[in-house]
Amino acid sequence: MPQVILNQILKQLQSLELSELQQLNQAVQAQLTYQEQAAKQTAFHQALVTSGLVQNIKKTSHKPSIMRQLLEIQGKPLSQTIVEERR
Repeated sequence: MPQVILNQILKQLQSLELSELQQLNQAVQAQLTYQEQAAKQTAFHQALVTSGLVQNIKKTSHKPSIMRQLLEIQGKPLSQTIVEERR
């Protein structure tokens, strides 16, 4: 972050009310926690690659998983039917 932007933020801090400062503190703490976790994960992945346990780390998908509707089965439990058919 350029020093000019940081100085502007620090000047604006003086005009914030207590509740706004608390909200800002929570946001800063959340961001710090996120960055610490990301750094730990990156270090872990790098250690895996360096040790030769894996060749590369695939990016995870941020797509939400598909919610599927459960089906209700009539009669015997499905697991029991499968076991009987395999005999």
